[in-house]
Amino acid sequence: MLFSGHPRTHYNNAPAHEVICQLRFPTILSINNVEPADFQEAIREEFPQYVRRQDVSAPKVTGLGGPNPKVEQQPPVTNYNFLSADGQWKLNLTKDFIALSTLRYSSWEEFARQLDKPLAAFIKLYKPAYFQRVGLRYVNIFSRRRLGIEDEKWADLIAPAYIGPLCEPDVLEGNFLNCACDLLFHLDSSSQAKIHAGLGRIKTAKADAPQDPEVKYILDMDLSMGGNVPCTLSAAGLETLHGHATRIFEGVVTDKLRDAMDPA
Repeated sequence: MLFSGHPRTHYNNAPAHEVICQLRFPTILSINNVEPADFQEAIREEFPQYVRRQDVSAPKVTGLGGPNPKVEQQPPVTNYNFLSADGQWKLNLTKDFIALSTLRYSSWEEFARQLDKPLAAFIKLYKPAYFQRVGLRYVNIFSRRRLGIEDEKWADLIAPAYIGPLCEPDVLEGNFLNCACDLLFHLDSSSQAKIHAGLGRIKTAKADAPQDPEVKYILDMDLSMGGNVPCTLSAAGLETLHGHATRIFEGVVTDKLRDAMDPA
């Protein structure tokens, strides 16, 4: 089953590596041109660090199929970064979206609390007409070494729908150089999920740093709600997406993996 009715569970050894929430809105040009001083003042207690960055946009290709296609360089996009004192929470604001991300996810309730104040301040100050896309992404990394189950097979830890050929008895797990699945499906009338699930190694950013040889299982869930979502319903939309994420996550893991993650 792709979804599970298993009750939502808090795991002491949860695999969440990064959680990102992004809300896209119709372009507000003033954000790109004017420093968001009032917005910073509203959130400065929780996000005291500030960095202004210029992001380079991908070139725009016009006239494809014609005799004179052109590549047009796009102007840079100003990306305002607000960070918590410990650097574990980051808030991004551009002319097209506001986003919150963390590498220290402990619970949905804490994440929602961290988003509540900046989102309310943004809506009050900038008055977006609506949100074109409400997104919630969970990047989960399962490490058998960290969980103390290095001798277990992935086929016994991950549901067959997400592990595919590794369930077959005539193949050795160690012979696979890559094994992954990519899914895109509707969750309800307004929401969808884009999922990448499979084996992989996590590369260290620094080229000269030692690389981790362990093969891990990566579950990247990108859930979104489209259409013109009223600002007053954005929080409810995120709650809906979180509910879907829980059903998907619990559908991926087996009872053996649940036990290893140490349910609270």
